[in-house]
Amino acid sequence: MAQLSVREKLAVLSDAAKYDASCASSGAAKRNSLKSGGIGSTEGMGICHSYAPDGRCISLLKILLTNFCVYDCSYCVNRSSSNVRRARFTPKEVVDLTLDFYKRNYIEGLFLSSGVVRSPDETMGEMVEVARSLREDHRFQGYIHLKTIPECSQELIEKAGRYADRLSINVELPTDEGVKKLAPEKKPETIRVSMAKLRSKIEEKAEPTLQTKRRERFAPGGQSTQMIIGADQTSDEGILKTSARLYGSYRLRRVYYSAFSPIPDSSAALPLMKPPLMREHRLYQADWLMRFYGFRQDEITAGQKGGMLDLAVDPKLAWALGHRAMFPVDVNRADREALLRVPGLGVKSVDRILSSRRHRKMRLEDVGRLCASITKVRPFITAADWSPGNLTDSANLRGRLAPEPEQLSLF
Repeated sequence: MAQLSVREKLAVLSDAAKYDASCASSGAAKRNSLKSGGIGSTEGMGICHSYAPDGRCISLLKILLTNFCVYDCSYCVNRSSSNVRRARFTPKEVVDLTLDFYKRNYIEGLFLSSGVVRSPDETMGEMVEVARSLREDHRFQGYIHLKTIPECSQELIEKAGRYADRLSINVELPTDEGVKKLAPEKKPETIRVSMAKLRSKIEEKAEPTLQTKRRERFAPGGQSTQMIIGADQTSDEGILKTSARLYGSYRLRRVYYSAFSPIPDSSAALPLMKPPLMREHRLYQADWLMRFYGFRQDEITAGQKGGMLDLAVDPKLAWALGHRAMFPVDVNRADREALLRVPGLGVKSVDRILSSRRHRKMRLEDVGRLCASITKVRPFITAADWSPGNLTDSANLRGRLAPEPEQLSLF
């Protein structure tokens, strides 16, 4: 087999990494090479400087160490039986690429995942060596996210946590039955044990030591996971139940939902729920409601046909339309929890309303200045100069807030 150049490897392994959901450096400590020396920097608010057309952040160098893999997961394009072009980086090649891309101002960090070659320990050892070399040999201060392998040794996980800002272990699919059916070589119990150990280690290192009174650095960005949706028949209700359990059990920073895209030589074997990208988007919105808006999972999916989220409207609006008796709410009197339930009002908008109404009565015009769009908000609130009347209970309210798309005329 002909030896591939680094550029050819990059083409193969960056394309292969597009199925791994990455994140910005949220949760990472602020580091600046101008003050601490070395090279690179990271900011506490994230490094999402550029985006792909579908909205995904591409400010990280996101690659696989290799797309060779000993596993044969039905939903994975890099599975052992897949007829894809294979490539493998050496740790030094990844280090050099990261530094070269940073110096050209293309990226501010590294997202590194990998297929499993020979053994989990050997593969994870090479990933850890990439992070170690960047931090210790080159004093790289940028963001590093490593996707860890559940079956690898705890010693390697501990080393990874010392160098990486965030670690993640994939749960793969929403249910154990799905994993056993579509990824029979992976064991759900092993994944859960690894996630629990990682949570324990993060919490342990977060406590200051008795001698130095300082916290030992260990994955300051916490852990996250990725869940593939649409590869099996799990409903949105089941997916959100699993997510709620993951957040509670492992204190994850994020659950990333990855819409299953059929692979040419395997799509016939797997059911596909359409449209996958819109379903992924609605799940992210529902996840956001659980994490920041005080919604319970069962509230979001209650009354939804087949336990599936409404693809035509966002989950918050769908909930409000189904609970009109709770509206309108008075923006000058309602508590924070009630305001967070109003479609069109985000967390920042609600906080600004609460702050502003301490000094003056809020009018509709004032609310409009504090939110992105007053159109969605208007039917669900009252203000000093506004009452929606019978608009809240209007039979065509859904059609007004989420009109059916229509083909524009070309002439």
